[in-house]
Amino acid sequence: MARIIALDIGKKRTGIAVTDPLQIIASALETVDTSTLIGYLKKYMSTEAVEKVVVGYPLNFDDSPTDATPIVEKFILKFGNVFPDMPVIKTDERMTSKMASYEIAGMGLRKKDREQKELIDAVSAVMMLQEYLGSIQK
Repeated sequence: MARIIALDIGKKRTGIAVTDPLQIIASALETVDTSTLIGYLKKYMSTEAVEKVVVGYPLNFDDSPTDATPIVEKFILKFGNVFPDMPVIKTDERMTSKMASYEIAGMGLRKKDREQKELIDAVSAVMMLQEYLGSIQK
């Protein structure tokens, strides 16, 4: 089997999570500058088999777009041009950053470490990927 990648795309940074080849465990891969994300994915996918990409899709509680929604939509279009055969699954990312912050706080890290935005982005991607895996494993 191939891996599944999850992306928590932000204006500045993107958290990346990935499954193991059996698609059982989701773990943080890295946080990269969003401007370099396509290049990072090209390099990663040249060495690892990837089945699909799960992208966090930002919406407000009333399902209206957020200020980040156009950023994600632009990325999805660009990604589709570069990887036309790779399926992209949009998943609801509401509250993932807040939940990630809460989970990180429970890990016993120092406040300075807990507030690292890169860590929050990566943990958010892991949480989205775990939720997606749970939804497809019935």
